[in-house]
Amino acid sequence: QVHVVESGGGWVQAGGSLRLSCQVSGRTFNWNVMAWYRQAPGKQRELVARITSSRMRNYADFVKGRFTISRDNAANAVYLNMDSLKPEDTAVYYCNVNHKQVADIRGALKEYDAWGQGTQVTVSS
Repeated sequence: QVHVVESGGGWVQAGGSLRLSCQVSGRTFNWNVMAWYRQAPGKQRELVARITSSRMRNYADFVKGRFTISRDNAANAVYLNMDSLKPEDTAVYYCNVNHKQVADIRGALKEYDAWGQGTQVTVSS
């Protein structure tokens, strides 16, 4: 069973920085996708950034140029460096990992998908 734990959230003033960490345990893969999502009160969960096994990165428009996602396969972890934080970045940030691999000789795929419990980020103006 895959277990995901986020850390690094907290309170910061606008313009400040935080670094979120996501530690994965239970399975060690070159995860197909490792991603950060966020959910603000009263809003739907939204993708912030994702990084693939080949290190391709995608960012939501609202964080481009301010946030950087990275991963450490040896540590089974993914990180999110957040700079120039804004009050509208206030949310619970969630880590998600996803991986598919061939499960049997017939080529059937087994998918591993796991979420953490989230870490609160609060940015004050």
